[in-house]
This record gives sequence, C-alpha cells and structure tokens, in this order.
Amino acid sequence: MASLNLLVFVCLAYVAFLFFIAFWADRMASRGRSAAWMRSPLIYTLSLSIYCTAWTFYGAVGYAVRSGLEFVTIYLGPSLVMVGWWWGLRKLVRIGRSQRITSIADLLSSRYGKSNLLATGVTILAVIGVTPYISLQLQSVTLSFAIFAEADPQRGHNETSIVFWVACGLAVFAILFGTRNLNANERHHGVVTAVAFEAIVKLAALLAVGIFVVWGIAGGAGEALARIDASQIGQWNVDGSRWATVTFLAAAAFVCLPRMFQVMVVENEDERHLRIASWAFPLYLLLMSMFVVPIAAIGLELMPEGSNPDMFVLTLPLQQGQQGLAMLSFLGGFSSATSMVIVAAMALSTMVSNHIVMPVWLRLQDRRASVSGDVRDVVLLARRVSIAAVMGLGYFYYHLSGGAEALAAIGLISFAGVAQILPALVGGLFWRGATRSGALAGLTVGFAIWLYTMLLPALGGGLLPDHILREGLFGLDWLRPRALFGIEGLDPTVHAVMWSLTLNALAFCVVSLISFPSPLERLQGAQFVNVFEHSAAPGGWTGSVAQSEDLMIMSQRILGAAEAQALFQSELRRQGGRGTLPEPTPVFLERLERELSASIGAAAAHAMIGQIVGGSSVSVQDLLAVADETAQILEYSSRLEAQSAELSDTARKLQETNEKLTQISKQKDAFLSQVSHELRTPMTSIRAFSEILRDDGQLSAEEQRHYAGIIHDETLRLTRLLNDLLDLSVLENGQVNLNLSEGSLSEVLDHAIAAALAGSERPLRVRRSPELETFRLSSDLDRLAQVFINLISNAQKYCDAAEPELTIAANLSGGRLHVDFTDNGSGVPVEYRQMIFEKFARVRPERAGGAGLGLAICREVMQRLGGDVTYLADHAGGAFRVSIPEIEIKAA
Repeated sequence: MASLNLLVFVCLAYVAFLFFIAFWADRMASRGRSAAWMRSPLIYTLSLSIYCTAWTFYGAVGYAVRSGLEFVTIYLGPSLVMVGWWWGLRKLVRIGRSQRITSIADLLSSRYGKSNLLATGVTILAVIGVTPYISLQLQSVTLSFAIFAEADPQRGHNETSIVFWVACGLAVFAILFGTRNLNANERHHGVVTAVAFEAIVKLAALLAVGIFVVWGIAGGAGEALARIDASQIGQWNVDGSRWATVTFLAAAAFVCLPRMFQVMVVENEDERHLRIASWAFPLYLLLMSMFVVPIAAIGLELMPEGSNPDMFVLTLPLQQGQQGLAMLSFLGGFSSATSMVIVAAMALSTMVSNHIVMPVWLRLQDRRASVSGDVRDVVLLARRVSIAAVMGLGYFYYHLSGGAEALAAIGLISFAGVAQILPALVGGLFWRGATRSGALAGLTVGFAIWLYTMLLPALGGGLLPDHILREGLFGLDWLRPRALFGIEGLDPTVHAVMWSLTLNALAFCVVSLISFPSPLERLQGAQFVNVFEHSAAPGGWTGSVAQSEDLMIMSQRILGAAEAQALFQSELRRQGGRGTLPEPTPVFLERLERELSASIGAAAAHAMIGQIVGGSSVSVQDLLAVADETAQILEYSSRLEAQSAELSDTARKLQETNEKLTQISKQKDAFLSQVSHELRTPMTSIRAFSEILRDDGQLSAEEQRHYAGIIHDETLRLTRLLNDLLDLSVLENGQVNLNLSEGSLSEVLDHAIAAALAGSERPLRVRRSPELETFRLSSDLDRLAQVFINLISNAQKYCDAAEPELTIAANLSGGRLHVDFTDNGSGVPVEYRQMIFEKFARVRPERAGGAGLGLAICREVMQRLGGDVTYLADHAGGAFRVSIPEIEIKAA
C-alpha cells in the first residue's frame, strides 16, 4: 500500500520536474533558440487542455453516475466552438495581437473606449466567478489525498488541515510559476510548455485507468458494454432544456474563462494554429471522455454503496490493488488541478494588478513614482498577493459550501458566472453600436442575478436567509431565488442561466441603443469589428531563409541609418555579440516588425518582413524600391505635417487675436464707465463748490480761496482728461502735424525728467550715463519728450520697490537708437503685458491717476515718428524700450 509520505514525495518530485521544464523552455525562448516544436500547433492545442481540470478528470465520472450521458455536454460545448466558431476565435486572436491585449478584462476595456471602470468590473466578476472553480480544485486534490491517507494504516488525516495545506501549496506553486515574468504581453513559453506536458500526463493517466477498467476488470469491450447496458447509466434519460443550457454554458466558459483567454489568445504564437486546433482539440476531448462511462458503470458495480463516484478514477485502481496505476491517476488529477490554478492565477493576477491595484497606486502616488523599479515591485507584489487572495477565496468557499457538493455542480456555478461576460464580448466583436454604458449595464444586471439565483443559494451558511429562499426578497413571492418572476418548476441551473443571461443581453442592447458612444469608442469599435481590414495576419516568424544584411538595408531605408544600426547592435549584444549582425531569430523579427510598424504601419511592416523571411519570388531589389517609395511618402507626409503645423499656428494666432479683441472690448466698456466717472467727479465737485460760493455769503476770504482752489484743480483735471482724449483721437486719425527740430538726446531727457518729477511727493532716483546720451536727434522733440515723460511718470507711480530707482540707458543697434527705461520693481504682470499699449488699459487701477491712455498715446506718437515703444519681458523689473529710426539720428 502506497504511503502518504511516498505520495507527498512523488508530488514534490513532479512539481520540481515541472519547474525544470518551465525553466528550460523560458531559457531557450529568451535566447531565441526555441525549438520549432515549442511554437508548433501541437503545443498550442495541448495548452488548450487547461479547460480539462479536476472536474473533467474526476468529476466527469461522478457526473455520469448522477446524470447519465449529460456529462457529454461539458465536452460538447467547447467542441462546437472549435469546429463551428473557429472564425470567431480567429478574430479574437487577431484583435489580441493587433491591440496588444493582456487579458479578457483588457480586451473589453480596449473595445469600450479604454474604460478602466469596465475592466475593474470584469475583473471583480472574474475573480468571484472563478472562486468556485478554485474550490473545486481544492476539493478534488483534498479528496484524493484523503483517499490515500485512509488507505495508509500508519497515518491519520484531518480534512481541514489537508485542504489548508493544499491551498497553501497551490498558492506558493502558482506564485513561483506565474509571476516570474512581469511583462504580461510576452509569451510565457515555460508555463505553456509545462501545461502541454501536464496535458499529456492527465490524458495518459485517464486512458491508462480506462484501459485497465475495460480490459483488466471487465474483460474486454463487449463485456464492458454489457455492464453499461445493465447499469442505470445505460438508460437514455435526456432533459432537453438542461442539455441545451449546460452545452451553452460550456461553450461560453470556453471563450470567457480568464485562463482559456490566456492560453487561447494571449499565448497564441500564430493564428494559423487555430486551423489545426479546431479538429485536434475536439479529438483530445474525445479521448478524455472515451472511458468515462465504462469507469462509472464498473465503479457502481464494484465499489461499496455510498462511495464517492467523483473518485472512481482513483479508488477503482486502489480497490484492485494497482498502486502504481493509482499513483499515476493521482498525478493526472493533480496535473489537472495545478495547471488550472497556475494559469487561472496568472491571468487573474494580471487583471487585478493592471486594472485595480495600479490605477489606485498611481493615483495615491500623485506622480511621485519616478523609478521604474518602484512600479515593478508594486506590480509583482500585487500579483503575488492577488494569487494568495484568490486561493484564500477558494478555501473560504470550500468551508462555506461544506465541501460536500459534487464537483460538476461547483463547476456549473463558475461557468454561469463567467458566462455573464459573453454578451459584452460578442457584441463588442460584431456590433459597432455597442457602448461602454451598455456593457456596464449588462454585466451589472447579469452578475447581480447570477449572484442572487445561483451563487448565494449554493453557499448556504446564512449568507442568504432561509425566509428569502422560501418567501422571496422583501417578502415578494415573485422574487424567490429559485422561482424568479413567478416561474416555477425549472431546473435551478436552467432557471439562473436563463434569467441572468437574458436580462444581461437585454440591458446591454437597450442601453447601447439609447446611449451614444464616445469618439474613442467609435474608433475602437471600427478597429474591433473590422479587425481584418485594419491589421495584417500576425504569423509567427522563422528566420531560416532570412538574411540579416537584407533586413539591415531595409531598416536603414525606413528608420534611418543611425536608428537602424542602434537597433541591430542592441540585438547583437542581447544575443551574445557574435559576428557583426544579429541572427534573424523569431524574437528579433517580431521586435523589428514593431519598430518598422511605428514608421510605415503594421500592415506594410509585416508585408516587407514577410517577403524577405518567407522567401518570396519578389526580389530584394524590388523591396528596396518599395522602401525608397515609402521614404518619399514619408517625406511628403513630413511636408504635410509642416503645413498642418503652420495652419495650427495660424489658428492659434487667430484665437489669440480673438481673445485679445474680446479683452479690448471689455476694457473699452470699462473705460467708458471710467470716463463717465472721471468726467462726472470733477464736474460734481465744481458744481458743489460753486453753489457754496454763490449761496453762502458768510464765507471768510480764506475759505473762499480754498474752495476756489478746489474748483481750479478739478478744472485742470478735467482739462487733462479731455486733452488726452483729443490727443489720442488726433494721433489715430493721422491728423497730427510734426514740428521737426534738432536737439541732443540728453537735453530731451533732462526736460522730461524735470517735467515728470516736478512736485512729486514720492521720490524716484534716476540713474543715467551722460556719455551715452550725446546723440543728435532730428525729430518732433516735444512729442518725443511727451513719450519720455509718460514712461518716467509711470515708473514713479507704479514701481513697488522700497527705494524706487529708474535706469535710463541709450545704445545704437541695428541702425536704430534704443533708449531703455528700467525700474527695480516687480514689473508688469504676465497676464497684462499684451494689453498695456491698448487704449483704456490700466494694470493697477487703485494706483492709477489717469484713464489708461498714456501708453496708447506713446505708441501712436512713436509710430508717427517712425519708431516704436515696446515692453522688455526678459528684464527683472518694469522695462520699456523706445526705438528711434536711423534717419532721425545724427552724429554728435
């Protein structure tokens, strides 16, 4: 009798061997030396066997005992998909390659406008939906351990401790196996190769047990068929609704399960592999199911009453004393469970880290994650913790359900959960009108109904109170979980699937019809629905006939010499630095295709490499001619981009002008209000004090002089305002007459400083360099002095330094005399610099004494003199430059 210690040793040795296979395959692939069989349709087909878990290895026999031939539906659904819908799977694979999809959540997110909310919802649904499946693996491995423990007289066993340690072991196994590679978009050659090996192990184990039962126990095929006819399994009893429902569920789960999407889409090397898998995988399922009925019938006949039929594959060899065969059977079931856990955990951990953990972490970091290693550590930790959490949920489900359910029943609950993804998935592939809102609505409705009608009633444990099961939610009879909307008599699985998927699809369609997709959704919808028109067939490259020199020349024509040489030298160093050019390995050819597609598009890049690699009859010279034409097209495209940039710049300037005009209009309105106020204030004062002088005969002579002085000052203020308005109007209309005269720059500045600072209560220190002011001017010196006076007055009024200081410097440059006025204040705020020379503009109204016309008058004066006045934004303080044309400058 095999001891439990020996069983544990065999398990550990088997796991170590799996690690060796995975490590060897990964190492070969990383060096670009992977054997042809590693990328063959055979490996791809065997990797699809991840569908066959402990349910199909152990549970199919129990399913046959309990429900007769209904177990066939579990195999029939995927077979129908592979045979009748392989073109749909091909579309999925093409989308996965063209869109760089990493998971089924990523696919739905990408299709519906890159919606992370939708991806988060799909991830949560997938985790909850797969939880019963994890529990199923725990239950099957635990039961098989328990059988060996019961058969070992020297060892006792505790089921609780067994399931705990099995969960821990599978979690550690999945973490070590599934999180070694951080890039989820790269192929996991090691994992896929190990899964393919496990597919052979579980098929060989099940066939060995079946052959032993038929020819070793029953005595031949004829005797086995006779025993089948004599047993209850031989009675043809088919429930049409349940057969159709379970077949549909199996087909939907085959497409929607995260682990199936991982191996079928993400790990696909060449979509042409689907052609072979479309018949080879149904053949594999046929072999897996071939001996299910004989094992079930002989097990019912030989095993004691009350034996668990789910374990007949293991207990029959033990009962017949075939310890080696029982050990092989155990390894087959162990392979079925571990392969499912590894790939499912790998897929789910990618979804959790990409769509839940990383968005939250990046939002909390607030852009502080500047080191890529930080992100790598967080992603790895998130994936490992999520694997442990998923295993913990499976363990929790096992305890809540009591671990007594049939394996098939647990599997159907999981199938129905993940099937809720189907409407949004199929709609996204074939209906451009499908929207993100519709997908969210359908998933929410379907998930809620599945939870209420199937998952919670199966858990028990008080999660759904008995009175709700009997009376319905809120006491409403038509809301009973097993008789929703008053429909009774249906099988619970048929009932839950019918309502959840029907209302899911209805909500998806209705909300999609009444909502409007965003521009990104419409774009992605076209890319997905018409994927064969927007992408090239992504075949796996092989460099057997490729010439590195031809690829180098081609790359230089498209990428440019420097970039192409850097790419090839980088690959050469990665391969070990032998020779002058890298070997055209499949990995390098895929990398080169991605680089070329960034310049000429994916289709053209794929076609060009395909012509060279595939040994086409088209010559390399012809391809080089195409590359030259491509270069010309790119040059023309660059010109178009330049013109587009010019148009964009013109549009930007027009927008700025429009904004400026809008601001001027607002300032004009403000000025009119200000002018009204400025005119009304002195006139009101004049009127008020005039009435006092007229009506009050008791005023003293001193009071009369005081009031008369106020009237005089207000009159001067009013006169200045009117003079400014008149002066500006004359300048703008070109009616001004220039009084030309000659004088030195220093004399004009002396006059301007004296006039501007006369009677000023706020001191302003003026710094000058007389040796630079010897220029002789021939101009309207009074108008020029008016400009200087305004600039000096502004410095005196607006410089906010503790000790105001103005520096006046003159220099001759570019045939013009530049006179700079620079103060030591904070200058004009950025938002006002474009407007300060406009009429009515005032930077600080609270400190302004005028109406904002000074700088506008300065600009008009200098334009009439043939010069200009500008603000110097690159100076520390407020700085203005007066430019005087060369014809007005004479040597001193």
